[in-house]
Amino acid sequence: MDILDHNLYIPSINAYIDPQRPVDKAIITHAHADHAKPNHNKVLATEDTINIMKIRYGNNCAKSFQPIAYGEKIYIDGLYMTMYPAGHILGSSQILIEKNGKRILITGDYKTISDNTAQNFQLVKTDILITEATFGLPIFKHPCALSEVNKVIKSIEYENKRNHIIAAYSLGKAQRIISLLRENNYSDPIYVHGSIKKISKYYLDKKIKLGRLIKVDRENAKGLKGQIIISPPATLYDSWSRKFTNLKTCYASGWMSIKQRAKQKLIELPLIISDHADWNELTNTIVSTEAEEVLITHGHEECLKHWCKTNKIFARNLSSYYNENDN
Repeated sequence: MDILDHNLYIPSINAYIDPQRPVDKAIITHAHADHAKPNHNKVLATEDTINIMKIRYGNNCAKSFQPIAYGEKIYIDGLYMTMYPAGHILGSSQILIEKNGKRILITGDYKTISDNTAQNFQLVKTDILITEATFGLPIFKHPCALSEVNKVIKSIEYENKRNHIIAAYSLGKAQRIISLLRENNYSDPIYVHGSIKKISKYYLDKKIKLGRLIKVDRENAKGLKGQIIISPPATLYDSWSRKFTNLKTCYASGWMSIKQRAKQKLIELPLIISDHADWNELTNTIVSTEAEEVLITHGHEECLKHWCKTNKIFARNLSSYYNENDN
């Protein structure tokens, strides 16, 4: 495969996909910090991803930006590139590269279930599929997210004097949790960490319904009783959460399906909610793309590779793509 290498570097256009260090040309799948780094010379991404990067890193986080619309096929030095919705968070994209009749699809982080806070996943046919495998084990089968969030509402009804704090990443997960609460007819104000309020303003400007959000401060924290608070996971274990009294800890993550994880983190109410594809989504997507070859990265590569081979689909780990003994 001479179009790109195992580092997702495309030599013919001198561009990297989601590079971890500043480069001349970066193609960014979405704005999470483990994929979108600042200080590149040029960034190619969806408009939402670029805007969120600017909110998080500043307007000058790259020297130049090229926004790309979903479905827009652009020609760059001998190849075509198209971005399609990945369903992971707002602005997230899969990247299709076409050259000399060969199609390569890089999923980035993705999920296929519907989400009011992100553009829904679009299936794309391809010859070679490069897929994530974060939850690439058969034990990971995510339940209905709406039902998971309803557990918080039921818990507050039962323990109406306890504040419920939900740990959720500031970008994407927090806004999805808020949207799910509203979908469950929870109409009270939701108290949020400053980093969540900052990003949520962009979602509200996009007409995504989140309802009334109140930034937590030292003063309003004192009088809260029976309220929902959403904050980044790290705040559960530092001085920020000590502002509140009588807290019930909740944690929204696909990893909460592992009971020991919840116990280790001292979580009273685990919520199995993920913005990544679970086992069924991963395997269904692999089949539906009709890919002749699958390259697997970011997660449980060996298990998903074994499933592919059992189902007569040629598969390798992306990290060892050039190792002829990887079979």
